[in-house]
Parts: sequence; structure tokens; C-alpha cells
Amino acid sequence: MELRVLRYFLAIAREENMTKAASVLHLTQPTLSRQIHQLEQELGTTLFIRNGHHIFLTASGMRLKQRAQDLVELADRTEAEMKQKDEIIAGEISLGIGETVNMVFLSRVMRSLQARYPDVVFSVYTAIADDVICRLD
Repeated sequence: MELRVLRYFLAIAREENMTKAASVLHLTQPTLSRQIHQLEQELGTTLFIRNGHHIFLTASGMRLKQRAQDLVELADRTEAEMKQKDEIIAGEISLGIGETVNMVFLSRVMRSLQARYPDVVFSVYTAIADDVICRLD
């Protein structure tokens, strides 16, 4: 089972039409049909119910759709991570701070950092100084 063919499968499931999916994928309709037929043979099950110009998922097709979405998403994330620099900045930053006027400035900085490093998560606890100290302890 190839990732490329799973992408084809997902396009057909999304478009519910073989011709539209072929157009979106920039393939000919016979090529796409052949790939899906081979996938069905490989898996030993029918994935689609063909009804005129519309195509619907079978129960097996629905199960494969969920798995295929997970696999394609994981492959895309992995590829993106590999293309990034070796130093990926990620993790949780926990802040315990008193309530001050500087919260506006701090929230802007946090938003800017999160836009630049989407894998960074902030956990902020605000209260009076004594409560913050107790919470940090």
C-alpha cells in the first residue's frame, strides 16, 4: 500500500466522484480507477459503492478513510519536521506572574512566539504574589 495511492483514495472519498477526483489530482480517470482497483485487490475488499456519477464509501472504505487520514497526516508532519532545521523549538513554558499592566505586553510576546514556534505551549497562572509563590512551590 503506497502513500500516493492513499492520497488518491482520500481525494475520491472527498469528491465522491472519480472524474472530479482525477481532475483535482491531475490524473486521467482511467489511471485513477486502475490505482483504486489495485488497492481494492491488495486489501481484498471493496472500498466504494459506485452509483452512476457518485461514489460512496463502503464500511471497509470508511475504516480505511480514517486510517489513511492518520497516515497521510503523520507522513506530512514527518516530512515538514525533516525539512526544518535540526533545532526544533517545542515544549511547554509555564509562567507564574502577578497581575500587572505588563500582561498586555506579555500576551503580545507570547502570541508572537507561538506564531513563530507553533509547537511551544504556554501555561500561565496569574494571581497575587503570595499565591503565585505558593503555586510555584
